[in-house]
Amino acid sequence: MTTFLRAALTSAVTACLLAACATTSPSAPPTSPPSAQDIVASIQAAGRSDDSAVRVTPLREPSTEALVDAAQKDAAAGQYTQAATQLDKALQEEPRAPDILQDRAEMAIRLHHFDHAEQLARASWNYGPKLGALCARNWQTILEMRKLAQDPAGEAAARKQRAACRVKGVVRM
Repeated sequence: MTTFLRAALTSAVTACLLAACATTSPSAPPTSPPSAQDIVASIQAAGRSDDSAVRVTPLREPSTEALVDAAQKDAAAGQYTQAATQLDKALQEEPRAPDILQDRAEMAIRLHHFDHAEQLARASWNYGPKLGALCARNWQTILEMRKLAQDPAGEAAARKQRAACRVKGVVRM
């Protein structure tokens, strides 16, 4: 093969490779799903950032309050299974307590029981005030579970419901 043919062939191959590089779009790096901790942080932030005029504070039996306190201590220590057990006991005493149902939903997320978490959040909303911070946490939980399920329609519906949790205060002049 002559030098001219080799140079021409090399140029042709180089041109083809450059053309292939120019037309190939770089693949996006795969995104990993958010951690359970990140999901729970997002849910709790939704409750804290709700600037609704409505605040609901439940009244409960001292024994139930002790179980909820124990669950919070277990969760703070990273003992999520024990915290879930304490919350389940509290729910046996007060099965319709919306705040306990929501706390248990968040614990279910930490334990990667995502379907159960959504069921608990929906139950909390059904028994709850449907306004304010707890409502925002309920719908943020559902929104996060719909994201994990790759359900954009469900995610959009939950986002709309979360926005409806906010009640503006009365403007006084």
